[in-house]
Amino acid sequence: MIGNSIIKLNNVDIYQQKHLVLSNVSLHIEKGEFVFLIGQTGSGKSSLMKVIYGEIKVQNGDGHAGGFELSKITDKDIPFLRRKLGIVFQDFQLLTDRTVESNLEFVLKATGWHDKKLINERIKDVLEKVGLRSKLKKMPHELSGGEQQRVVIARALLNDPEIILADEPTGHLDPDTSEEVMLLLKEISRAGTAVLMATHNYNLIRAFPSRIIKCEDGRVIEDVTV
Repeated sequence: MIGNSIIKLNNVDIYQQKHLVLSNVSLHIEKGEFVFLIGQTGSGKSSLMKVIYGEIKVQNGDGHAGGFELSKITDKDIPFLRRKLGIVFQDFQLLTDRTVESNLEFVLKATGWHDKKLINERIKDVLEKVGLRSKLKKMPHELSGGEQQRVVIARALLNDPEIILADEPTGHLDPDTSEEVMLLLKEISRAGTAVLMATHNYNLIRAFPSRIIKCEDGRVIEDVTV
């Protein structure tokens, strides 16, 4: 089973500065799995995600993400790790002064794409996946909140990641739009890209039953029920 793991953490302690946030974390996420990450504000959810995408170093324990050993990863390896991860935040973080197409082109160029034809094809492909092919030339402010979040998901898919880390992706969205985003993320996981989604929204968790892990009292508990 572990051979298919995209994320493997074994007995990892997670620190923010010198403060121990989570201790003895063991966690496996497999290819194509959809996993909810829950826990109160300040319980360590964001710190756990930061470990996975290389912003917080693993100081002790054994951690792997996207084929990289997290305790040994160097600063120059981190961009390569992040190409294997798609990251989706609740506050969109789109570049407001350029079109949807230019937002996506910017990321591809920043991650080593040079061929203009391939760039154009890839942009159209990911926008097709999120149902926004017709919005190519729109500015972010011309899109609804749900459409903006779909662009962010398209951006996360550009480099064909093994896993998407979604930190409260529906946090600023109304219930109907949240459901649309969830359906899209579920579809992405069924196509083989794992999704780890941090959320406080228990209605979504009940509507889309999936595996749940929880940060609580300085620990990560796998496979909880709510």
